[in-house]
Amino acid sequence: MSRWPRRLRRAAVLGAAALLLASLPWLWTVIAARGHVHAESDAPTADVVIVLGTAVAPDRRRPGDRLTGRLETAAALVTSGRARVVLVSGDGGGASGDETAVMTSYLTDLGVDPRRVVADPFGLDTYDSCARAREVYGVERALIVTQSYHVSRAVTLCRHLGLDVDGVIARCPGCGPALLVEKSIRDYLASGKAALDAVRRRPSAVHSPVNPAVRDALKV
Repeated sequence: MSRWPRRLRRAAVLGAAALLLASLPWLWTVIAARGHVHAESDAPTADVVIVLGTAVAPDRRRPGDRLTGRLETAAALVTSGRARVVLVSGDGGGASGDETAVMTSYLTDLGVDPRRVVADPFGLDTYDSCARAREVYGVERALIVTQSYHVSRAVTLCRHLGLDVDGVIARCPGCGPALLVEKSIRDYLASGKAALDAVRRRPSAVHSPVNPAVRDALKV
């Protein structure tokens, strides 16, 4: 009987060690992003603001709730003079629809000059969006807009890939506690892939020639 408490203690220690090991990628994203995540009202300035894509509405013509929040935040940053050009980066052939086309249209509806919106339809995931912003569009300094549960991973990946990035927490209409918990768990699990991609310096999924669109939009 006396051996059971000892076995339980050992199991508890091993379990805690396994949890810590599994959490290292997530801890990396949180620690590396520290000091580079801001509320919309406290955002620094940059020529470019990157908006990461996510699901569009069922009608395939409007952004979904979370994407709406990201776009409204980006438009507010442009209106307040904190950014000049919006790079919308998402999946142009996504399961829910053409993310970048919807994003571009909605930003125009919000009053952003369409000449100042550049679309990257091959930002298939966060890593691709960061890599392509740097390698294809020549962005060196930017703000990146996404929700609170995602922003640390986005900032960390972009900075690891050579972008001088600050994250801005996007508005999140319709984000109740249950959804935020679900998305936080998903992002916790996704941090493992992020760390692996960063370590092996995964090439972006779609190789494209250098595109001067952002540079040209800054001249407008």
